[in-house]
Amino acid sequence: MLTVLIDYESGNLHSAEKAFQRMSAEVGGGTVRVTSDPEEVARADRIVLPGDGAFPACRSALSDVDGMDAALEDAVIRKGRPFLGICVGMQLLATEGREYDATPGLGWIAGTVDRIRPSDPALPVPHMGWNDLVVTGAHPVLEGVRTGDHAYFVHSYHMSVADEAERLAHADYGGPVTAIVGRGNVVGTQFHPEKSQSAGLRLIANFLRWAP
Repeated sequence: MLTVLIDYESGNLHSAEKAFQRMSAEVGGGTVRVTSDPEEVARADRIVLPGDGAFPACRSALSDVDGMDAALEDAVIRKGRPFLGICVGMQLLATEGREYDATPGLGWIAGTVDRIRPSDPALPVPHMGWNDLVVTGAHPVLEGVRTGDHAYFVHSYHMSVADEAERLAHADYGGPVTAIVGRGNVVGTQFHPEKSQSAGLRLIANFLRWAP
């Protein structure tokens, strides 16, 4: 069993790699490896797409890895391999990102990525630090993750989903801010599970056992 974290030069993967390796050892999830090789992504049993920075830059960096878009399409969409997007990796699931310029996303979950606009002007953007999750949808990856659990966020944009049933959790930050999305074999977290202590580690463990 192989889980890959895709390295496309859009974030420091060290802490994510360590968290996935730790939980894989606990649940018998097999090998966890960081890779930029599309052939290895195509062979993987589970795929994780992290991401830090601006949506257009991350989308461009992913497409610039020769063969990566095709490998992802084949593994995730055609073969139905479990997929987890983290932070901007989650945002890339959307139809379109609206950070700086309108940029097409992967289009796996219908929606747009828009700037957070809290109803309270005193709340700063980016939304940075710990916030409570409000879990609104059932999902195998969320087993044991409950409303009130803490998660660590660092972002100025969030996904507005076309189908509210595909938003599985949000955080309250002057209004609902999307925290977790899911559809079929694809799930994404706006927060960093590898930095979110017990709730994040539980989510990672669930993902490593998930067989959609």
